[in-house]
Order: sequence, then C-alpha cells, then structure tokens
Amino acid sequence: MGVKTRRRPLLALLAASISLAWLFHTFWSPSSSLQSARWIQRDPFNRWDAPVAPTVTVTVQVPEPTPPLLMNDVPTGSFRDNLRPELKYISGWPTSGWNNQVMEYMNLIYLGLITERIPILAPFARKKRHGVKSEEFVPFSRLFNISRMQEEVGVRVLEWGEVKDLTSAGTLDGIGCWSMELGVWNASWRSLRPHNLKLDISYTPTPEWVKLVPGDYRDQQATFWSLAALAFEDTRPANVDLSPEPGPIQQSIYWPDERLLCFDNMYFICAHQAWEFDKQYSPAWRFVGQYMRFSSEMQDIADECIRKALGVEEHEEIPLYIAIHVRRGDFKNACNTKEVTVKPEDCLAPLSAYAQRVEEVREEIFKTKGMRIGDGDVIMTTDETDEGWWTEVLQLGWKRVDHGDVLARHGPWYPTFVDGVIQGGGLGFVGTHRSTVSILADRRVLEWQKGATRTVYWGRNH
Repeated sequence: MGVKTRRRPLLALLAASISLAWLFHTFWSPSSSLQSARWIQRDPFNRWDAPVAPTVTVTVQVPEPTPPLLMNDVPTGSFRDNLRPELKYISGWPTSGWNNQVMEYMNLIYLGLITERIPILAPFARKKRHGVKSEEFVPFSRLFNISRMQEEVGVRVLEWGEVKDLTSAGTLDGIGCWSMELGVWNASWRSLRPHNLKLDISYTPTPEWVKLVPGDYRDQQATFWSLAALAFEDTRPANVDLSPEPGPIQQSIYWPDERLLCFDNMYFICAHQAWEFDKQYSPAWRFVGQYMRFSSEMQDIADECIRKALGVEEHEEIPLYIAIHVRRGDFKNACNTKEVTVKPEDCLAPLSAYAQRVEEVREEIFKTKGMRIGDGDVIMTTDETDEGWWTEVLQLGWKRVDHGDVLARHGPWYPTFVDGVIQGGGLGFVGTHRSTVSILADRRVLEWQKGATRTVYWGRNH
C-alpha cells in the first residue's frame, strides 16, 4: 500500500510535465508565434486582402450648346421679317475711305457690346467720288475672319446680306435712324444713303448731350456711352422734341427704330478724347479692333504680292520685313492757309526721314529679338503716283508692290486691301503722322507681331 501511494504523485507530476512541454511547444514555437501574431494583428480592412471592386470608365459626349438663332430664316425681302422678337440689333453705314470704314465698324461692334445688341454689318462701300468712277461693295467677311473675331471678342454679328435679300427682289424698307451729322456737326443733310441695302432712311438729329463737349460748336465727337443711352427705352422719351427728317424716297417720317438701332456715321466716336485710336486705352481697339484679323483669302492674296516684291519663290518662306506707309496725296496741301501757300516739299517729310526711322526699327528688332532684317526686305506702300519720287524709293533698296495682277483679278479696291494686310504683317512698321492708315497698321504690328514701330512727323515745322 505504501509503494502504490508514492507512485501516484510521481505519475501525476510526470503527466503535468509532459502536458506543459506540449503546450510550450505548441504556442511558443517560432512558427506558432508568427501565425498567432498574424492572426491577432490582421487588419480586416487591408486593401490587399479585401475583394477588389471593378473599375468602370464611362465616357459621355456632351454636345456643345447650340448658339441661339440670330434671325428667323434665310434672307427675306424685308429685313423686319428676319429679326427675332426677343433680340435687339444695331447697325450703321460706311463712310469715307476704306480704312475709316474699318474704324467705324470697330466702333459699331464695340457699341453693340456695351448695349448688348447684335451688330448688322453693311458691306464696305466704295462711293463715286474722289476720282472713283464706279461703286463697289465688299462684304465684311471677305476681308476679315468673322468666326475668329466672334470667338475672341465674345460677340456674334450678322451681315446685311444674311438678313435681307439685296437683289432686285428685295423690298424697300422705311426705317428711322439717328444722325450725328445733323445733331453733332450741325451739318447740311449729306448723310450717306445705303441704297444698296434698299432702305429709305428718315434721320433724327442726335441730342446735344451726346457730344464730347456739349454746347461747343467746334466739337465733332460723340461718346460711346452717350450714344449707348439712346439704345434704352427710358432715354428716348426725353428727346421727343427732336424732329425726324423725311426719307428721300417715300418722303415718310419714321422715329428712330427700337428693334434696330442705327446711326448714319460711326467714325467720330470716342470714350475720353477725340482721335483716341492711337491711345493704349482706346476701347474700340482693345475690345474689338485687335481681334479683327484678315481673312485667309486676303492673306493669301497679300502673301503672293509680298513674295513677288521680295523676290521669294512660292515654296520659300516669306522673310521678316519692315513695311512703310507714306501718305502724300491729300496731305500735300495740308500746310496751306488762306494767306500762305506752302510747297509740298516744304510740308511733307522727305524720304530721308523715313530712312532714319527704318534704321531705328531695324536696330530695335535686332536688340530685342536678335533678328536681322535684310537691307532689301523693306516694302513701301503709299498713295503717291509720281514716278520720280518712286525712283528715289527704289534707289534706297526698298521694294514696290506690283498691284497689276490684283487689280485685274479682283477689282480696283483690292490694292488698298492688300496694302493694309502687308502693313500689318511686318515685324517692323514706319508710318505717317495723322494718317488713320498708319495708326491701324502701327497697332497691328505692335499687337499681332510684337514688333517695332515709328512715326514720321510732317508739316511746316517738321
């Protein structure tokens, strides 16, 4: 009995030791510890262990919004049938020379911007005057890139040929327009009559307060915002005392139209001071003019003339050049007074003055851009026809544009258009003081080409 009793504790101790060893091996071995740690530390949101949701890419083509219609239909007999009732419009008639007409349309489109009206552009008009024997009408879109202008300016425009049937089938429309020539200038009734648009216009003088300097009889300028006021209904009742002139064809009187606001002359308009187109702040240039790029058709015609003038083959790149504009024709007598007659050579600037400015432009281009303009890569544009004067030009190594082919293929007005493209396309430009042609060319070269420009002054004290 005693032996059996001592064996039982020993057996119990042995069994406990074996159990403890087995437990130690199971839970504390390296592999078991690693597995246990993995089980304890597992992140239930681990992205590698979680099921992956499939990625679905959906491409949706959203059509561009359709611009609202500007008119009802194709050109109609009467323009009124094509104007949409929810929209308002603005128009004006071209006057003077082509370059001034371009400025008028810059003013017109800008006035359309600030009055939220759709400009309707009449064709450029070459009138029977100043030696011109036949009329010529050229659509705006033939000379300028309308689609690009609309996108960059943020305004949509129409042409009269889109709105009204201008053929013989068109209807004679009576309409009332404002006259700045009657109201601002106190001029005799010489307002242009756009008969090619089949309009019988009854003009009402603009109020005195539209002038830059109201009450000053010498002031010939109206301001943009004073004219803009005439576009709004609450301004018109204050001007009922103004008397419209009857239209010349039907002798009917029409008050200024509310749907289609129109003016006889859009040239003499400013924001701050007269003749401000050459000022940096000029709103007509800043918001409209700089975006009126020439059409591809006009650029191609001009490029052909440039290649021919500079002796460049069709497959060769046109070199950088400097353009000159010398205005002489109607400036020759500008220095004369009632008492004194001045010889043209004592009034107009000599070619040596232009040559000096050309060298200044050439040097500035080299300093600022590192580009050399060749001595022969200078193109002269001018209204001078004297061959003796042209001989002096060619002796300076400058080039003359041959307009013969352009004249034969496109008509008598196209040489003027081509010169405008050439002037604005040079890396440098030298112009004539007080010439609107030179003013626009100067601005185009500075804005479009980032080039260098100079102006030559003239007069009795030049």
